[in-house]
Amino acid sequence: MDLERSLNKLYALHTFGIKLGLENIQKFLNYLGNPQQKLKAFHIAGSNGKGSTASFIASILKEFHFKVGLYTSPHFVRFNERIQILHSEKKLHRDEIPDEYIAEFISKNEKFIDEQKLTFFEVTTAMAFKYFYEEKVDYAVIETGLGGRLDATNVLNPIAAVITSISLEHTNVLGDTIEQIASEKAAIIKKNAKVFTGKLPDAAHKIIESRCNELGCELFPIQDFIIEKGNMLELYTEEMELDDWTMPLKGHYQKYNAALAAIAVSKTLDKDKDGTISHGIKNVVTNTGIQGRYEFYLTRPDIIFDSAHNPESVEHFLSEFIKEKEKYGKKILLFGAMKDKAVREMLQMLRNFFNEIHVTTIDFERASSIEELTAISNEINLSVIPEKNPIKFISEFEQGNPGNCLVVLGSMYLLGIIKSSIMKNKIA
Repeated sequence: MDLERSLNKLYALHTFGIKLGLENIQKFLNYLGNPQQKLKAFHIAGSNGKGSTASFIASILKEFHFKVGLYTSPHFVRFNERIQILHSEKKLHRDEIPDEYIAEFISKNEKFIDEQKLTFFEVTTAMAFKYFYEEKVDYAVIETGLGGRLDATNVLNPIAAVITSISLEHTNVLGDTIEQIASEKAAIIKKNAKVFTGKLPDAAHKIIESRCNELGCELFPIQDFIIEKGNMLELYTEEMELDDWTMPLKGHYQKYNAALAAIAVSKTLDKDKDGTISHGIKNVVTNTGIQGRYEFYLTRPDIIFDSAHNPESVEHFLSEFIKEKEKYGKKILLFGAMKDKAVREMLQMLRNFFNEIHVTTIDFERASSIEELTAISNEINLSVIPEKNPIKFISEFEQGNPGNCLVVLGSMYLLGIIKSSIMKNKIA
């Protein structure tokens, strides 16, 4: 089976949607020899910041000369981005899962996948675990997909469980209170794991603390290790002190993600070299290829990609954008979102920061259509411009006034398809 047919087969599994539950993935992993049982894993969940925190953890581990498997989702341009290995050798940074491995894995397991009606995420997760085991990684850094308790990644017995943030999201699936969502995410905590939390609402912290007490896990809340001074964030533990770090990802909130990653690695592995941890934070983009976090795709005119997809992450984006918006002439937003997101609230937050708001969509079953986004905008008396061809729109903006700014914001799926299409057009 060639790569194109393999990926087409894999993407076709989206028709089975999202199936929350562990029965299918456990059957498949058992069929594959349970590779997940041999992985020493850092397991990361959270409403926001989990992808960035996972990348920081993996980057720090690499700087300590470990071979690290990193599993994140979704991808931006190529499927292979989801599953990659960061090498312990200093000269090598990372390798994405090879095309040949994907094709062979799908071909070899196609009959089982069809018979069990496995979903896209279940197959991708099992592939990642199998690949990391076969490649003999020292540590695997695994980001959850949706929630925690019934997420396909929750077959792990991690050495560390990291919960970055908790806010109201996917309420139709995870529950409509902070306590319910916290309970879902707290389920990644397993016996003997060390547990690390970002800044959480008090109600969420109590749920996680209770889970840790029940399982006898040591809990490390980030507020026990940080001091905030204006826009500065200082991190102190008995072993290390970080107060002057180079942040390649813009936004004050990324300092929390980096600090949480630093604590997780330091306390789990008893690694406390300030310089090595600082290098891991500084080199996160080079080491992991992370994209879409206040990312400048182009300058003059500025085009910024940001995967803010819920109110909390929009607030984070705006906290950074507000510092720079006055330097621009015209400020334009191109927005798209999934149907299960708080679209109304996000648009309300964004409306006063842009001269024009354009709405668009992608060919994906969970994506809000232009008509749906326009209808919501009309309900809140917000004038938006439908954009059926976002690639053409971005291309035309590139040729315009160098003093203007375009922000492409919303779903990571939207950003990924746009980036992929732009790259294809440039190659063509």
